[in-house]
Amino acid sequence: MIDTLRLVFAGTPEFAVPSLAAALASKHAVVGVYTQPDRPAGRGRQLAESPVKQVATRHGVPVFQPATLKTPEAQAGLAALKPDLLIVVAYGLILPPAVLAIPRFGCWNVHASLLPRWRGAAPIQRAIEAGDAETGVCLMQMAAGLDTGPVLLKLPTPIAPDETGGSLHDRLAQLGAQVLKDGLTLLSLGIRPVPEPQPEDGVTYARKLEKAEALLDPAQPARVLARKVRAFDPWPVAELDLAGERVRVHRATALPGRGGEPGTVVAASRDGIDVATGEGILRITRLQRAGGRVIDAIDYVNARPALRGG
Repeated sequence: MIDTLRLVFAGTPEFAVPSLAAALASKHAVVGVYTQPDRPAGRGRQLAESPVKQVATRHGVPVFQPATLKTPEAQAGLAALKPDLLIVVAYGLILPPAVLAIPRFGCWNVHASLLPRWRGAAPIQRAIEAGDAETGVCLMQMAAGLDTGPVLLKLPTPIAPDETGGSLHDRLAQLGAQVLKDGLTLLSLGIRPVPEPQPEDGVTYARKLEKAEALLDPAQPARVLARKVRAFDPWPVAELDLAGERVRVHRATALPGRGGEPGTVVAASRDGIDVATGEGILRITRLQRAGGRVIDAIDYVNARPALRGG
């Protein structure tokens, strides 16, 4: 049995908040929180605190925001906290070997995929984009390399047919908190989760999302485009050149059928705006004009009556 662990938490975005909350709610002591430096945000480009920093501050936990952990000064600062365990969730900075060696039980990472599939920066969106039927979260013992460490615990979950990047993000954030809670419970009981090395087969990499990839290519199959629409919601949001106007596509489905030249509007009605693709029809049901709000397809059609009839 272990009475109380000294935990240090490292994370930055909203995805990490449930895991931080789980650590704070445990019987263990969160003695420090590391998060990335404040960044300009919003139209005014004012410096904004990360979601993790906001939670840590509310709970009175000391916050540290080094630009890197590669310097002797940063490493000495972490060592001074005497952590038993460093918990890393979407921190965004590389942890050098010297940092991994500081905590007594090493460093745990909550990762939003079933490793070794989708190592890297955007596992949630890439799983939807690829048409995966299942994903999940892993609690990983961190090692040198990008998400290459052995897996301690995992929780799988199906990907729903209408799942978006946003909805899956929120579900996996909660599952991540649960898998961390499970790991801490075992460690408290004196049971160290058995590290399972990742297999060589099945390794894929989830490259970072880029704004440029949001523009849909109608020459691709409709099923591929529909998955991109879901994966890129809420960011970067899929875009499409629709009869001479670029719009943001918030909801669309793939239908069978042939419609001629890819990108051509073949039908527009209350049901949606049907666009020919390289294979099948992409039916757009929710979209957004430049500077406008998100609207139903019928409202867009009413604003552009020439679309009716293709």
